[in-house]
Amino acid sequence: MFWPRQPAAEHTLLGVLLLLHAVVLVLPVVQTGAVSLGLGTALSLLVWMMLLIFWTGSYFSRMEGLQTFLLPLAFAAVLLAEVLPVPHTAYAVNDVPFLLHMVVSLLAYSLFAIGALVAVLMLMQERALHDRRPGRMSRQLPPLMVMENLMFQTLGTGFLLLTASLVSGVLFSEEVFGKPAVLNHKTVFAVTSWLVFGALLVGRKYRGWRGRLAIRWTLGGFALLLLAYIGTKIVMQFVLR
Repeated sequence: MFWPRQPAAEHTLLGVLLLLHAVVLVLPVVQTGAVSLGLGTALSLLVWMMLLIFWTGSYFSRMEGLQTFLLPLAFAAVLLAEVLPVPHTAYAVNDVPFLLHMVVSLLAYSLFAIGALVAVLMLMQERALHDRRPGRMSRQLPPLMVMENLMFQTLGTGFLLLTASLVSGVLFSEEVFGKPAVLNHKTVFAVTSWLVFGALLVGRKYRGWRGRLAIRWTLGGFALLLLAYIGTKIVMQFVLR
């Protein structure tokens, strides 16, 4: 026997959790006057933005099912932010170019992450329909067409923000990071991911790409984006120190 869902209460509770999570993120910045984006802090901020997008987007479209992944991710990210060491490099809170670049980049990654989670839910829904044995979670999910439209909406917005992030990172590298842009594995993976998502959006518009083909491209592009950002954080913080 399951407790009946209460969407309004769940939405209010999530808003309270978002506020508490924001306090955890902002408190070190207030105390030090600087932003230190280590792996744990970056993941925590990324998941917080994903939750904020989900919480806000729930007012306008059906996004059921995502909270099943997002809430455990938020809990794990907060723990990692406390456990993992903080890097020595920090950026002052009045460093406007860096802060703008950081916000645009994290928003792009958050949207792509939500798109990837929707793709996973679509796979689950498709498998349940194919087996003709839908579980409780599958019955609560929106129809496949609704989830597919949501996935492409998030990917389209994320693509625009990723474009702005790449352009600002390359053309204004000295203003943002204090050094000229260099070609490294982070840039290669990020640009490759941008090309994958761009090709997917073009294929959707002109060739009608959908279903498993769209899901594979979405998950492949997001994997490349993870290698570009999270992979770089792991290498820099734990391998090269």
